[in-house]
Amino acid sequence: MIIAPLKGIDSIIEWTQSKLNKKQFIIFSSILIGFSVGLAAILLKTFVHYIFIVATYKDLGNFKYLYLVLPIIGIFLTVLLVKKLLKGKLDKGLSHIHYAIAKKSSIVPKEQMFAQILTSSLTVGFGGSAGLEAPIVITGAAFGSNYSKTYHLNYRERTLLLACGIAAGIGAAFNAPIAGVLFALEVLLIDISISAFTPLIISAATGALISKIILQDDILLSFKLQQPFNYINVPFYILLGLLAGLISVYHSRAFNKVENLFSKSPNKIYLNVIAGGIALAVLLFIFPTLFGEGYQSIKTLSILKPENLLDNGFFQNYKNNEWFVLFFVGVLIFVKAIATALTLGSGGNGGNFAPSLFVGSYLGFFLSRCLNMLHISSLPESNFTIVGMAGILSGLYHAPLTAIFLIAEITGGYTLMIPLMIVSSISYAISKYFEPFSMDTKKLGQSGKIFTYDKDHNILTTIRASNLIETNFQRISPNDTLGNLVEIISKSTRNIFPVTDSENKLLGIITLDNIREIMFKTEMYSKVTTKELMIVPPATISSTQTMESVMRKFDETGAWNLPVIDNGKYIGFISKSSVFTSYRTKLKATTIG
Repeated sequence: MIIAPLKGIDSIIEWTQSKLNKKQFIIFSSILIGFSVGLAAILLKTFVHYIFIVATYKDLGNFKYLYLVLPIIGIFLTVLLVKKLLKGKLDKGLSHIHYAIAKKSSIVPKEQMFAQILTSSLTVGFGGSAGLEAPIVITGAAFGSNYSKTYHLNYRERTLLLACGIAAGIGAAFNAPIAGVLFALEVLLIDISISAFTPLIISAATGALISKIILQDDILLSFKLQQPFNYINVPFYILLGLLAGLISVYHSRAFNKVENLFSKSPNKIYLNVIAGGIALAVLLFIFPTLFGEGYQSIKTLSILKPENLLDNGFFQNYKNNEWFVLFFVGVLIFVKAIATALTLGSGGNGGNFAPSLFVGSYLGFFLSRCLNMLHISSLPESNFTIVGMAGILSGLYHAPLTAIFLIAEITGGYTLMIPLMIVSSISYAISKYFEPFSMDTKKLGQSGKIFTYDKDHNILTTIRASNLIETNFQRISPNDTLGNLVEIISKSTRNIFPVTDSENKLLGIITLDNIREIMFKTEMYSKVTTKELMIVPPATISSTQTMESVMRKFDETGAWNLPVIDNGKYIGFISKSSVFTSYRTKLKATTIG
């Protein structure tokens, strides 16, 4: 029943593709992807929102602590779904999108079009302390990638539509199209020409428009500014930026350490669910605000009612004690990373986008309320709560522009643009100093498998040394005479000759420059052997080396050709000119638009 309409849509798209030129079809495709990803984001956000309402309903009577058990159920169902339906495979985090772009020609597995939605809705919908944005982004990337594959688009077009899916996902999740475009550019680190911005903008706007039409305001994270920006508070915003950078580093490292505890016992899947679920339940009993995405608690802070965060929790009798409430908020800044790591490490699926906003809002509120209660200043606590979100988001994801414009868009104006720029840039600088890679890309980044802000590195990671090996070099025996060598040279187009033994072991090399003076002395032809003429190559390389390390050897030696040795055997040569040619080709191919 469902297949027939899908085939009809497919036929319409194919017919449209035949009638439009390439650029027009990309624009058309960006609208479709934006619409599809927007609907997926709306479905996910709505489901999770209503589960949260049911689980935290105040009149549940004997079931008022139901929210303690729900996350364990959600993580268990997620693990069961992954094991039975997805055959035990589920890519978590944005690093896999980076890897797909760098190493897999921007091809994202088809299962990711539904796997992320299903698993994250169970995890976060039932109260897992994680975010939905990373799953939405991966889903958007999968939509763009597989759409491109279906309609036979090339790598550049596929990467562009993959980015369109990501932009649409963020645009729909927050009704923030500009932030969606910037997120796709900053986090994916792809090179896009000016002409390619149009599909990105259209896709993000489409996703945001669908979200605006369908989603209710209470589901979206949005704020109304109550106080204007006062330049007198700039020193305190600088302090907030400094703290945000340090907290970002803490969050990243604490999350990784706790999550890694579960990776040490990958075969004990259900034991991990029980252990992680119980630990999370304990945290939820003490800090009920850790339940789910946490956006509701951010709104609670923004309207300056932090005492409501203690409702239904272990410390609810202390909600009238202002200093205790402040201490409670401060502790949550550090506990959120642990709760998120427990959720994802024990088998759940989600991301750190929402947790970064959670921690940022709590940090901003804590700092401003603390200074106000100490009568050091009179700070606008609501503004600090909102700006703090940008600080942690910028620090964790190394995406200051996304952080600035996301908060500007969800507050409905640019009143706080100056403090947003101050806090985001300082936080980014500090986080970048201690953590060269963003939170999601750290592991793959350290292994050199993904893109970074270094364009040369980005391109070199896509070039394989094994693809550049040239084998049409005439080998020479160490016992050959100069006469034999001259005869070989006369028939060769090369100016370098490897000297190998009977087992194909490289003994040395002979270059024309080194024998130019003696090669015309015919009286020496029978007296001198190649063994006497050969020299040790300045360096050797392996076919499995990264292209960065290969280029480093070229730079250190000044050579234009270096021999390739694998397992002690001579394979061929790699020339610097062939690397440059491949580099130029890749540069052109990886510039989108």
